[in-house]
Amino acid sequence: MPAVSKGDGMRGLAVFISDIRNCKSKEAEIKRINKELANIRSKFKGDKALDGYSKKKYVCKLLFIFLLGHDIDFGHMEAVNLLSSNKYTEKQIGYLFISVLVNSNSELIRLINNAIKNDLSSRNPTFMCLALHCIANVGSREMAEAFASEIPRILVAGDTMDSVKQSAALCLLRLYKTSPDLVLMGEWTSRVVHLLNDQHMGVVTAAISLITCLSQKNPDEFKTCVSLAVSRLSRIVSSASTDLQDYTYYFVPAPWLSCKLLRLLQCYPPPEDGAVKGRLVECLETILNKAQEPPKSKKVQHSNAKNAILFEAISLIIHYDSEPNLLVRACNQLGQFLQHRETNLRYLALESMCTLASSEFSHEAVKTHIETVINALKTERDVSVRQRAADLLYAMCDRSNAKQIVAEMLSYLETADYSIREEMVLKVAILAEKYAVDYSWYVDTILNLIRIAGDYVSEEVWYRVIQIVINRDDVQGYAAKTVFEALQAPACHENMVKVGGYILGEFGNLIAGDPRSSPLVQFNLLHSKFHLCSVPTRALLLSAYIKFINLFPETKATIQEVLRCDSQIRNSDVELQQRAVEYLKLSSIASTDVLATVLEEMPPFPERESSILAKLKKKKGPGAVSVTDLEDSKREGGELNGGSDRGPDSGAMAASNASTPSPSADLLGIRSAAPLGAAPTSAGSLLVDVFSEAGPAAPSAAVNDDGFLSSAPPSEDPATLLSEADELLNKFVCKNNGVLFENQLLQIGIKSEYRQNLGRMYLFYGNKTSVQFASFTTTVSCPGELQSHILSLNVQTKPVEPLVEGGAQIQQVLNIECLTDFSEAPLLNIKFRYGGALQNLSLKLPVTINKFFQPTEMTSHDFFQRWKQLSLPQQEAQKIFKANHSMDTEVLKAKLLGLGTALLDDVDPNPENYVCAGVIQTKGQQVGCLLRLEPNGQAQMYRLTLRCSKDSVSMRLCELLAQQF
Repeated sequence: MPAVSKGDGMRGLAVFISDIRNCKSKEAEIKRINKELANIRSKFKGDKALDGYSKKKYVCKLLFIFLLGHDIDFGHMEAVNLLSSNKYTEKQIGYLFISVLVNSNSELIRLINNAIKNDLSSRNPTFMCLALHCIANVGSREMAEAFASEIPRILVAGDTMDSVKQSAALCLLRLYKTSPDLVLMGEWTSRVVHLLNDQHMGVVTAAISLITCLSQKNPDEFKTCVSLAVSRLSRIVSSASTDLQDYTYYFVPAPWLSCKLLRLLQCYPPPEDGAVKGRLVECLETILNKAQEPPKSKKVQHSNAKNAILFEAISLIIHYDSEPNLLVRACNQLGQFLQHRETNLRYLALESMCTLASSEFSHEAVKTHIETVINALKTERDVSVRQRAADLLYAMCDRSNAKQIVAEMLSYLETADYSIREEMVLKVAILAEKYAVDYSWYVDTILNLIRIAGDYVSEEVWYRVIQIVINRDDVQGYAAKTVFEALQAPACHENMVKVGGYILGEFGNLIAGDPRSSPLVQFNLLHSKFHLCSVPTRALLLSAYIKFINLFPETKATIQEVLRCDSQIRNSDVELQQRAVEYLKLSSIASTDVLATVLEEMPPFPERESSILAKLKKKKGPGAVSVTDLEDSKREGGELNGGSDRGPDSGAMAASNASTPSPSADLLGIRSAAPLGAAPTSAGSLLVDVFSEAGPAAPSAAVNDDGFLSSAPPSEDPATLLSEADELLNKFVCKNNGVLFENQLLQIGIKSEYRQNLGRMYLFYGNKTSVQFASFTTTVSCPGELQSHILSLNVQTKPVEPLVEGGAQIQQVLNIECLTDFSEAPLLNIKFRYGGALQNLSLKLPVTINKFFQPTEMTSHDFFQRWKQLSLPQQEAQKIFKANHSMDTEVLKAKLLGLGTALLDDVDPNPENYVCAGVIQTKGQQVGCLLRLEPNGQAQMYRLTLRCSKDSVSMRLCELLAQQF
C-alpha cells in the first residue's frame, strides 16, 4: 500500500473533529455540523474547479458526519468523481464513501460500476484491491450481476498478484453468499481448487474459505479438493514452527489455515483412496500427539491456537466415525480437558463428548468419565457448562447406568437453574421410560419428578405415565398405591393431583381392600385438593368422582351430594357446571349396567412414538440436544408398552369427549390437537384425548406423521366460490374469533391464534338441522400463487368425522406455517349429503398476511428515522378513502391492535393521527412495516399510508385495511 504523504493529513478535517469533540451539548454539536454542511454544500456548488484534495477533505467530513448518525443527502457525485483520481488517498476515500453511503438502488450505481471496471482492468494491484473491497462491502445483487463473471478470471489469472488474489477470493465469497445463483464457477472450478497448492499461504487461506462455501452447496463439483487439502494439511502439520515463519502464531504453524482445512474435509466422507486416507489419519494422529506435548509457550494465545486445531481435528474424527482408535484417543484427550482450569475448554470438551457418546466405537470410552461429568453437574459455576454436562449424561446413558444418571439428574433438579429445568424434566422422563426394566421404578421416578419440579412438568409427561400405567396390568396396583401415598402430602403439586385423580378413578379399586385406602378415604383425599386446583383439574376430578360411583357404589350418596351443591351445578365456569349436571343426572337415572358400560375402564393405548420425545425434538434454545442424540433415542425408544401420543382424559372416558382443550395451550404443538369428535363446550378444559388417532383421511391429501393432512390441490369438481367470500374474509382481518359462515343447514365458527410465522385454527362445524349429515368432508387448498413453485403457506389439517348428527357440532384443527408473503387466502371446500342431496360450498379461510405480525415498540425518533429509510416509491402504498364505519376513537384503536401491530402513542406530531409498527414473520424472511392512519372527521375521510421493506406487502396490507375503517 502506498505511503501517505504529509500533505494528505487534512488539517481541516482534524480541526472539525476536534470542534465536534469539544462541543458541550447535543445542540452545540448539531449547530456545528449544520454550519459545516452549509459550508461544504456551498463549496460543491460554487467552486467548479475544486481540486482533488479539497474534494477528499469535504467527502471525509461528510462521512464522519454520517457516522455520527446524521443524514447525508449530497456529496455522492463528488465521491464518485474521486474514484477516477490517480492518487491512492483520494481514490481510497471515494471507495470508502461509496461503500458506506451509496444505496445499491442509487442512480449513480452505473457510474460507480464503470469506475470499478476501469480499476479492475488497470492491472494496478492497489487500485484493483480497492475496487474488490468496495464490491465486497456493498455486496448487492447489482454488483454480483456486473462483476460475478469478471472476478473468477482475476482470481485464477497467472499474472495476478497474490494480494489481489486474496481480495478476489474473499470478494467472490461475499457475492456467492448474497447471490449464489449469479456466481457460476463452471470452467473455473478446477483452477480455483488448485489454488490450494499456491505457494502463497495467504492466497490458500483466502481460497479455502471460498472453496468450503462452494463445497457445501455443490460437493460433487469440488470433491477433487479433498486430496489437495489433505496434502496441504500434511505439510503444515509435519512442519516445524520455523518453517512457516510468516504464518506461525505463537509457535503454532498456520493455525487458521489448519482449522479451515479440517473444516473443509468435514464437508466430505472419508477419502476412498487408501493413500490419501492413510495420510489424513497420520495427520490426525500427529495433531493428537502434539496435544500431549508440553506447551512451547505459557501465553494463552499459544494454547488457544493449539486447542483450536485439536478441536477441529476431533470434529473431523467424529464426522468420519470410522476409526475406532482415533475416536477413543479423542475421547481420552477430551476427558483430560474435563478438569481443566479453563472454563471454555471444559465446555467444549463436554460438547464434543456429547457427539462422541453417540458413536458405537467411543460410547464405552465416554462412559468411563461419568463421575467427572456428574461432579461437573454439581459443582460448575457456569450454567452453560452445567447444561452441557446434563446433555452429556443424557447422551451416555444406557441400561447399565440409567438408574444412577436419572438419580443424579433428579437430585440436580432441586437446585437447577430455572432456564434449563423444563428440558431437564423432559430428559429425565425420556430416560426413565427408555431404560426402565422395573415399571415400579419408572412410576416412582415420574412421581418424584412431579414432586421436585412440578411447575416444569409438561402435560406430555403426565400423559405418558398414565398411558404406560393403563397399558401395563402389572403396575396398575402399585401406581394406585403410590399416588395415593403421594397425595397425602400437605403440599401437593397440581400435576400430582391430575395423575392421582386419573389413576384412582381407573384403578382405585385395586387398593380399596386396605382400610387405610378405602373408597371413602380415597374420595375424601381427592376432594380435599379440589378447591386448590384450576378449572381443568377440577373437571378431571369430577370425572374421577363419577368413575368412583361405578367402582364403589357405596360412595354414590356422598358424591351425589358434592355434585348437587350450588358451587358445582351453579358454577360460573360452564364446563364445570355442565359436568356436574350431566354426571349427577347420569348417576341418578342410569342403571348399574348402563353405568358400567359408559364408565368402563379405558382401553390400552396403541403403540406410537413417545410424545415426550417429540416435545424434546421441538425444544430449542440453550442446551437443546443434538439431532443425532434424538434420532438415536427414537431408534431405541419404545421400551415400555403403550407409546401412544394420546393424552388421558377421565372426562372422555366418562362422557364421550365432553369438552375441548384450550386453544391457547400448546399453540403449535401439532400432537396436542383436540379430538375430532369433541363437542366444543368450553375452551378451558384440558381433559380431552389430545393425542387421539386421527379419523379417516380424505383421499385427496396425504397424511403426515402427526395425523395431519397436507393442503390439497384444488378438487376436480370444486364448488363455486361464495359470492360473499371476500366480505366474510374482511370481517376477520382484525379479529380471530367468530362465526365465519351460516345458512339454514350449517354454521361454521372459527377460533385462531398466531405466533411468529405459525398459526393454529379451530373450525367448528355445526349441524343446525335434525337430520344427519353424511359423507362430511373438508378440503383446504391454496389457489393461485400459493400453488406456484414457491409455496407461500403450508396448511395441515386434521380430517373430520364423516358423520355429523343432527344438532351436533364437530371440530377441525388446522396448523398453518407462513413460508413467505402472500396475497390470496386458502380456500375451504366442504361437501356433505343432506337428505340424499349433495351439498358443496367453498369459501375463503380468514388467513391474511397481517396475522403473522409481531408488534414492535418504537420511539418517535426511531419511527421517523425508519420511515425515511423506507423511502423508495415501491415500498410505499397510500390510499385516501371515505369512512365506511363510525370514526369512533376506541373502535379505531381496537381495530389497529387487532391488526397485530403495536399502536405507538405520542409519536405523530398530530395527536389525532395513528401510527403503528410491526414485523411480519415468515419462514424465509422478516418484513418490517410502518403504518400511518390520518382521519379527517369533518370530511369523513381517511388517508392510509404504509411503508414496508417489501413492496408486495405494502400493497396487500393497504388493500386489506382500507376496507376496515
